[in-house]
Amino acid sequence: MSLTNVMRDLAALCNERMREVNARAGDAHGVNLTQLRALAKQLKADHALAGELWRTGDPDARLLATLVFKPKALSADELDAMVREISYPKLLDWFIVNVVKASRHVEELRVRWKDSASALVGRAGWSLTTDRVVKSPAGLDLPALLDQIEAEMKTAPGPKQWSMNHCLAEIGIRNPGLRARAMAIGERLEVLKDYPASPGCTPPFAPVWIAEMVRRQKAEETRGR
Repeated sequence: MSLTNVMRDLAALCNERMREVNARAGDAHGVNLTQLRALAKQLKADHALAGELWRTGDPDARLLATLVFKPKALSADELDAMVREISYPKLLDWFIVNVVKASRHVEELRVRWKDSASALVGRAGWSLTTDRVVKSPAGLDLPALLDQIEAEMKTAPGPKQWSMNHCLAEIGIRNPGLRARAMAIGERLEVLKDYPASPGCTPPFAPVWIAEMVRRQKAEETRGR
């Protein structure tokens, strides 16, 4: 399908009321995400088209592009340039999940982005770091990560702070030997302490998050005996 036809389809699917609501929440897309995924399924992987969609700068086109890129065809420098063009969290998160994590350059970019002063580039680096804490922590200096979180999270820009807090929680949840320190850091910094949680959801305040997930783990172990 040509770029012209895809942009026509996106325009037909766009709901300006949805775009306005999303804009107030810090995002910019106007197409329902389920409909966007359905369109991507029709298009299938099309790296050239994805590049054209990305270069339009249109929020919906860029979200769609993340679903039709061939991630392994992108170089680290191309991915780095693209992440620095992103200006809102939804696109960043889709870019990380659908493109960066499927690329050949995850660890290189994790290291390159983690210490960025940019709110969204830093968020990307800490998102990849959290993913590694969860899936492949061997070789990571977890105490050093806690040192950095303790020193920087309180004053980090909001999007980056959110990912750093997630990393703090995962370190505490998955590493009993570091749990007390992770919880103490959370208690001292008080990041997201007053963040409202929906009924039935675990609050993102790290000490509460860690304690609740550990409680669930122990309950699951007890049931399995």
